This record gives sequence, C-alpha cells and structure tokens, in this order.
Amino acid sequence: MASDFRLKEQLPELTNQIVQSYTDVGSINHLGHCPLPKYEDVISAIEDLKEIIYPGYRRREKLHLGNVTYHVGDLVDRLDDVLTTQIARALQHETRVTTKTEPCGEEQVDFEAKGQAMTLEFLRRIPDLRSVLATDVQAAFDGDPACQNKDEVIFCYPGLEAVTVHRLAHELYKIDVPFIPRMMAEWAHKQTGIDIHPGAEIGHHFFIDHGTGVVIGETCKIGNHVKLYQGVTLGALSFPTDSDGKLVRNVKRHPTLEDRVIIYASATVLGGKTVIGHDAVVGSSVWLTKSVAPHTTVTIESPKLRMQAELPEDLDAAANYQI
Repeated sequence: MASDFRLKEQLPELTNQIVQSYTDVGSINHLGHCPLPKYEDVISAIEDLKEIIYPGYRRREKLHLGNVTYHVGDLVDRLDDVLTTQIARALQHETRVTTKTEPCGEEQVDFEAKGQAMTLEFLRRIPDLRSVLATDVQAAFDGDPACQNKDEVIFCYPGLEAVTVHRLAHELYKIDVPFIPRMMAEWAHKQTGIDIHPGAEIGHHFFIDHGTGVVIGETCKIGNHVKLYQGVTLGALSFPTDSDGKLVRNVKRHPTLEDRVIIYASATVLGGKTVIGHDAVVGSSVWLTKSVAPHTTVTIESPKLRMQAELPEDLDAAANYQI
C-alpha cells in the first residue's frame, strides 16, 4: 500500500505541537543547559571497574602477574579520563539545581579539576574495596550449599553483582559525587532485580541469596555477616513532612541490622528507629516496624494446612487412599 502524502503533510504541525510542549511542560526536558553525565560512559566505567576488581574473570583472558599491570594501568588511565568528565558534569548539574545558575563556560575548568581530584580519591579506594568484596564472595560460598566454588559466585551470583556495584557507588556517594552513584545503583537494579540505594552502609561478609526483589533504603545500616533472602524490604515506615507539607530529607528513615542477622524471603522491616539486634533471625513474610532484641527469632504463626482430595467412586479403591 502506497503512502498517503496527505497524511505526511500533517507531520510538521505535529512536530510543532510536540516542541510547544517543551515550553508548556518544561520540567521534563533538559534544553539549553550544560551536558548531564552520559549514561553510556557511566556504565562503561562500571564494566572497567569490575574488570579491575575481578581480573581474569571477564573480558581479558590469559592475564597473569607478568602482564596484569599493563592491563590494569590501561583501565585506570581510561577511568581517570571518563570519570573526571562525568563527575565534572554531575557537579555542574548539582550547581545549576542548587544555585539556579548555569555554570558553563570558563567555570568548566574548576569542575574538571574537582572531578579529577574526586576520581583519584575514588580510585585510591579500590584496593580496600577488593578486600571487602573478597569477604562478600566468601560469605556467598559459605552460605550456599549449592555453590561449588568461589569462581561460581563471581561468575553467576546476581547478589554479588549488585553488591559490587553498590560498594563502588557508595564510595562515590561518601566523597559527595552527585547523581552518578544513583545512576549506577539503578543500572544494577535493572540488571539484577536488587535495589540498593548508594547511601546504605553495609558491613563485610554480606550475602544476598537469590536476590530478586530485595530493596535496601538509603539510610539503612547493615552490620557484618548479614544474610538476606529474596524479596526482603528494608524500607521507610513513613515520610515525615515539614510545615509546608514537603518531605523532610536527610533523616534516618530505614532500619539498622546488627551483626549476623538473617532475614528470610519476603520479610519487610521498616522504620529508622527499628533495630534488629545481633544474631537475630527474621522469618519469611514477617512485617516488622519495631526493634528486635539480639538472639531473637521472629516468625509469623504458621497457618493450618488443609488438603481435600476427590475420592474415587469405587469405595474399595478408596480404601487405598490416605488423607
């Protein structure tokens, strides 16, 4: 069927209507401003960082101590360039939002310098990050009897993938890099189904088993040797507002988990004042909004299980069935 050119003639007017909406609904366009961090470059940086943290497991094969320095050096040099530019853009965006001014032009040099300083500070933290992530790998291996070796954890476990990106994003968050940590966290969320805000503080030997549907809020504090199962939510009980009805930010809204806590599938723990004491266990599907003492097991009362079977018409055959 041939195109109807009379319909094509309507396209310029439709285009004008769309462009007019950029003025009418100006809150969801980014026009005439300094560039935002580039999503593709941030994701590329994540992949390079994972290559540095887990060398030999991912893109580059046949690495050994004789050639790994060159490989890592190349990655670090590239990360320095990419992250410097992206952090500078994030800083520009933050300045524009907070000061309502457009910090482009000659001020770019200052943002670049600050971006590079932040990048170097972040890269200096990688050796310590590797030490902590090694404990997370060990925790997954120790905590899952189905796991055959630690290589399997690094290759296959979405929990480790999410925690790796989180620990990277959290370091950027701690040195006050805006915007980019959240971009990283949401990418990991999309990849793994695990949603960890970059502000959450998580101790060593952390293990998320299965993982899908886990949510960990911004102000969570999680101790050492903690284990979570799929569907666990560590969330806010409510969102306080000020006298104008606006959300109050920068307050603790999410729970604290002390050392060696285990929380089973689909449990929900809410509230900034909620503390789960060390060595406590929270059972599946539990809903908690108050603190739990150490060495406590919390479960919901088991419902009664009722089974009903259709009996055969032959009563003699029915005698062979036990219900």
